[in-house]
Amino acid sequence: MELFYATGACSLGPHIAMQELGLTYTITKLDLRKGEQKESSFLKVNPKGSVPAIKTDKGEVITEAAVILQYLADQKPDKKLLPPLGTIERVRAQEWLNYISSELHKGFGAYFRLSTYKPETAAEMRAAWGKNLAMRMDFISEQLKKTTYLMGSEFTVPDAYLYTVLRWSNAIEFDLTPWPAILGYMEKMSSRPAVQTALKEEGIQ
Repeated sequence: MELFYATGACSLGPHIAMQELGLTYTITKLDLRKGEQKESSFLKVNPKGSVPAIKTDKGEVITEAAVILQYLADQKPDKKLLPPLGTIERVRAQEWLNYISSELHKGFGAYFRLSTYKPETAAEMRAAWGKNLAMRMDFISEQLKKTTYLMGSEFTVPDAYLYTVLRWSNAIEFDLTPWPAILGYMEKMSSRPAVQTALKEEGIQ
């Protein structure tokens, strides 16, 4: 299996999951700043021109982080990184994956485009987006006050996605200190061997 990734991007989530599952894989790095994701060689793999993308051993290409994470977890159901299909617990996991994708990923990602706006407009947008993100942090925090991980006492693939997105708080200067439960969660996630290995393989400190 081959993972196409960009350092620190949302592709880190599937990378972590691959480590947690003990899958055999190779990684191919794309430099987004150089526009390598838009080059014809990669567009033949993923016409969307974005990461992550994985190429299975059968040559099939799968895209979108939330979908890739579910596919990976289903490769080794005995690892229990997702509840069984057809259960309400599986639906809850899918709810988390979609929430992270639609509310958090997009919310954090918008900050990386602030430099394209005029300074006064950027300041207004940062303030507005910050209020929206704070509401979402409140929601996440309340969950993490009750459980060790998003789905309970054990790590599941939604955690790989949430950790990846929350790491962007440093890059966009979004302060997480008002939410101690989230800070504790991030520390716990960072101590997982699979997370440490994935970060090392991507050259992330």
